[in-house]
Amino acid sequence: MTVNASSTSILVPSAIVGLGNPEPKYDRTRHNIGFAVVDALARSWQIPLTPQRKFKGEYGEGMALAGQKIRLLKPTTYMNRSGEAVQAVASWYKLDPTSILVIYDDMDLPVGRMRLRLAGSAGGHNGMKSIIAHLGTQNFPRLRVGIGKPQPGENPSISHVLGKFSPQENQVITEVMILVRDAIELSLKEGVEKSMSLYNSRNLAKPPSSKTSS
Repeated sequence: MTVNASSTSILVPSAIVGLGNPEPKYDRTRHNIGFAVVDALARSWQIPLTPQRKFKGEYGEGMALAGQKIRLLKPTTYMNRSGEAVQAVASWYKLDPTSILVIYDDMDLPVGRMRLRLAGSAGGHNGMKSIIAHLGTQNFPRLRVGIGKPQPGENPSISHVLGKFSPQENQVITEVMILVRDAIELSLKEGVEKSMSLYNSRNLAKPPSSKTSS
């Protein structure tokens, strides 16, 4: 949704989509951080999520703390078909793609960082590739949550994204979830660009532990 304020248009999301995979074995994996964010928002805003066959996902709508009606969606199509669910909701409610905020994981950002953008490419993310293909545009806002890259000699990329956060990373992720919620609520109040200017520079990443020789 675009709101005119003082003759300046601001972009305010009317739907929030978190990406992930539906089976229990994927719970709390790095690749499912989008699901985790939507679950946290649903709890915070007291919006129940229920399976909706026509939307190919878990869906709920209600009032966000920012006082705006919001729609929440977790596609249950598996990641590489996320666009089917997003398109279903967009078509049913006649939503402009620019009003749909998509949340997903990003290996190019360290754990502790998040990045809001108004548009952009898929960046190699299969869920985003599917959404761009089904909406027919790259012009929709997205919030990337850093999951870090595998260290040299560690698991390859697929094992990394489908793996779970370490205990130290989980401590950071707990703080990141609060940061992400605050950034989204500001987007609902004052627009995505305002939130970008305040939150894209925030860094909760902790430096790696230094090893001491005995």
